[in-house]
Amino acid sequence: MKREDFVFCIGYQGDSAVIDGQSKKEFGKLDTKALAEKGLFRAAFCSAVYSGNTAEMQIVLNAFNSSAGTNLTRTEDMKRLLGVFEVEEDIKKSIVV
Repeated sequence: MKREDFVFCIGYQGDSAVIDGQSKKEFGKLDTKALAEKGLFRAAFCSAVYSGNTAEMQIVLNAFNSSAGTNLTRTEDMKRLLGVFEVEEDIKKSIVV
């Protein structure tokens, strides 16, 4: 699965990822930090998970806490909150909606 597809994935149907095409087109080239700065926290966190970079995950966590007034301390909390855990390996194709 390509990074932009994972970042803007809104669900799965069988072996296909369902992608938010409008968001992908508008924000697909932004890096993790830029996505977080725009308030696109789920997309930013997906980007960090895709890269596997824990420092990026922490940047998103801190930006989210600052914006939402929360006090999440672990990236595991953010994963549970957003429902983003790992890049699905068995996805064969993408459906853009």
